[in-house]
Amino acid sequence: MISDLFLQELKNNNDIESVVSSYVHLKKHGRISNGLCPFHSEKSPSFTVYPENQSFYCFGCGAGGDVITFVRRIENLEYVEAVKFLAQRVGMAMPEDAADDGTARLKTRVLEINRALARFYHECLKEPSGKAGLDYLHGRGLPNQTITRFGLGYAPNSWDAAMKHLRSKGFSEEELLAAAVVARGRNGGCYDQFRNRVIFPIIDLRGNVIGFGGRIMGDDRGPKYLNSSDTPVFKKSRNLFALNFAKASKRSGLILCEGYMDVIAMHQAGFDNAVATLGTALTSEQSRLIAQYTDHVTLSYDSDAPGQAATKRAVGLLSEVGVKIRVLTMIGAKDPDEYIKKFGAERFGLLLEGASNATEYAIARAKQKYDLESADGKVAFLRDFAALMAEVPNPIERDVYVSKTASELEVEKTALTAQLNHELKRAAKRQKRSAAELKVYSEVHTEPQKQDFQRARNIKYALAEDKLLAILMKNPDYFEHVAGRIRLEDFVTDRNREIARVLFDRLQNGQSVELTLLSAQLSIEQMGIVTELLNSISGMMFDVSAVDSYIDTILSYQENKTQDEVAAMSDNDLKAYIASLASRKKQ
Repeated sequence: MISDLFLQELKNNNDIESVVSSYVHLKKHGRISNGLCPFHSEKSPSFTVYPENQSFYCFGCGAGGDVITFVRRIENLEYVEAVKFLAQRVGMAMPEDAADDGTARLKTRVLEINRALARFYHECLKEPSGKAGLDYLHGRGLPNQTITRFGLGYAPNSWDAAMKHLRSKGFSEEELLAAAVVARGRNGGCYDQFRNRVIFPIIDLRGNVIGFGGRIMGDDRGPKYLNSSDTPVFKKSRNLFALNFAKASKRSGLILCEGYMDVIAMHQAGFDNAVATLGTALTSEQSRLIAQYTDHVTLSYDSDAPGQAATKRAVGLLSEVGVKIRVLTMIGAKDPDEYIKKFGAERFGLLLEGASNATEYAIARAKQKYDLESADGKVAFLRDFAALMAEVPNPIERDVYVSKTASELEVEKTALTAQLNHELKRAAKRQKRSAAELKVYSEVHTEPQKQDFQRARNIKYALAEDKLLAILMKNPDYFEHVAGRIRLEDFVTDRNREIARVLFDRLQNGQSVELTLLSAQLSIEQMGIVTELLNSISGMMFDVSAVDSYIDTILSYQENKTQDEVAAMSDNDLKAYIASLASRKKQ
């Protein structure tokens, strides 16, 4: 069996747009790409590629799935053959079965190490030796409730305290090195990676501790913040701090911050949709991850030069995946944590509401570069302004900014418009975005013509099942709650019950339910179904109450009986049925 780790690496090395574009002529429309479907005859493009979750779906014939599924269809290959095809494409060697099994076991052991270490650090925070860490967190305004919620801890000021603890739990030195919780010294011995630091556990969407961030205490040497190195379970460029909490927020959108403390301060103040990158600037992988949960983000980076550079980079990456951006400008504080402490949560909320959009932010930044009181400065700014406006897809929005800027700088609008038209001709290829994307969706978003009479007869319950399965794929940490309320036999439709069987089995065994990992167990047709379900909730967030509402709908099917079924009931069954109906009316 091919390991999940190998399949994830295969997916990361075979970008779906790159693979598909070698067979299909794709045109970019905002966050998606479209083309004529290679699997059925059509004149209007209904074949769509979604870079954010590395999937494809055809609204005309229902074909869909991950990059492996695409290759299976287009090359007429079996599953393992398609995996080999993609591995050869990028120069990856197919793993031997024994080595493959060993990698999977190591990944499991690393997760166990991280979980045990997170508990150790949290307990250390409560001990006398952890007083420096606890005092620091209390001094930053974090009560014990917040400390517990985020599982914060303290790494003792010792070279081997964590290593000794983990070795006593049965973990080998090689496993600790693979987990990057210890490092090997020059003399060949090992020492703790984190020492005398407040610890921030990094938790993935399935509730696993996958890594750590550590803030140094006192005047010790070393970087102020230290993050886990990449391991078999952790890639800092592909994860976000606190997304496990933020994805269930009732607040609209996400707030993207720079640091752990900013996120925690926001959550504590009620802004529980805040997330942060993990010691690096925003990456393309993180921007695609964000696009799976929301279509708009407020950037809340520090006001210093590095923070402004990070803002510029984030605007570009998020725009590429179709996420709308607003930029927070803070006066009187360098970061959100400081602002909330000085001015309070209510005022920070007003600041969020008044955040400028990406265009306004870019204009303001451009103005700061020039002396607008001088003729040379004004000309230089207007040249930059025209180039900036050429990147704005909406002509009405462009006209508003051109009129406003021309008035502010006392120049003729016609002259500024002429400069803009010159820039538009040079940037013609960048003129397709929001309007084109909406046009594509309106033309192609039609239900595939497939006969499923069971689904048609029970459409209310089938749709609730669809949503439940899609939410579970995006929120695997909800599985325990879902499994506690609904069984496989409770699913009304055979189609969704079979898909649920695979999801439940993988989640029960602590395995991921990413599309690429599902393709080994689901048929080509089922991959099309789950891809449609997953993309139907793209950019949306759901909390547990939404999950419960869909489960309630599914379970209500059991209470609906035909007249013939009621007539055939025994006295005891009839009494139970009447009692259940009465109970439902009281709810």
